[in-house]
Amino acid sequence: MLKINPQFVRAVNDASSLEDLYPMLQNAIELEHATIPPYLTALFSFKPNTSSEIRTVIHSIVIEEMMHMTIAANILNALGGSPDISNPNFVPEYPTHLPMGIGGSLIVGIEKYSLDLMKNVFMEIEEPENPIPFKSTNEIEEPATYKTIGDFYKAVQDKINEIAPDVLPGNPAKQVTSSFFSPDLLYPILTKKNAIDAINIIIEQGEGSSVSPLGTDNELAHYYKFEELYKGQQLVPDKDAPNGYSFTGPIIPFDASNVLPLFPNTKANMLPLGSEERRLLEAFNQTYSNLLYGLHITFNGKPDNLPNTIGLMFDLRLACQRLAEMPFPGKYGYTIGPSYEFVLPNAPFN
Repeated sequence: MLKINPQFVRAVNDASSLEDLYPMLQNAIELEHATIPPYLTALFSFKPNTSSEIRTVIHSIVIEEMMHMTIAANILNALGGSPDISNPNFVPEYPTHLPMGIGGSLIVGIEKYSLDLMKNVFMEIEEPENPIPFKSTNEIEEPATYKTIGDFYKAVQDKINEIAPDVLPGNPAKQVTSSFFSPDLLYPILTKKNAIDAINIIIEQGEGSSVSPLGTDNELAHYYKFEELYKGQQLVPDKDAPNGYSFTGPIIPFDASNVLPLFPNTKANMLPLGSEERRLLEAFNQTYSNLLYGLHITFNGKPDNLPNTIGLMFDLRLACQRLAEMPFPGKYGYTIGPSYEFVLPNAPFN
């Protein structure tokens, strides 16, 4: 499982003011964002009109990660802080460790969909502290040197409960909501209780609870969704199984020939300067950076801009699919992957 350097949990525990929590919530925003490009790339790597069941699952997880990022930004705004999104330091340089001093050997890159990617990267990103054993496992227990993402969020939750006033001091006009998300899941963070409840949504959608694979929305948590993809079979209620569920549902078919051979961790400077391939990848990076800028101003006082940023997601998908079908110059058998490199935005929103 992902383990966060304990210094971040200690920093939360040592906080004596709401201002002390600002950098911690900024870290949470960065962490939620950092998972989105790898997940998107796995989603975009499928040939059009193939593997719809797998793509539907990954798409649902991407949407929820975007919601978690929005919730973290809403909480930071509610405490009186300001999210900082549109800058080069916000964007990970893949392949990389994820933000907040992730421990262990996990390196997250930008690569095509595969069963190994599900098992060794995506499931590890989302793994709870104590995953419910719906299967036998011989994994070696690691020393408890690090804290988990859930520990970090619970520490933030406890500290807000300890030091925040019942009505939070941030400007309510900065709270972001959207008809794209259920109001039971994304809502204005105005009170201490709102913040605590919203953090529960992030934790349970990612990890599930200690007794159920379901999150607060009664859908499987991300970890178990990825486990379904890895096992190729749905996790369904089973009254005869020890924990009430088993991988005995419908088969989730996977045909590796439906995945485009994206070159992993592509960078723009790998492509010939002045080439059509380089121009298209740079255009992809421009759209991605414009998306970050759109989110930045959305979370900093212009919440009505959210539909514009969601629209850029569709542009990003089209650009990635076009790249993914282009042969990579000089790398036989590969096509061009996205690189998610930050450039100055060129399409400010009004």
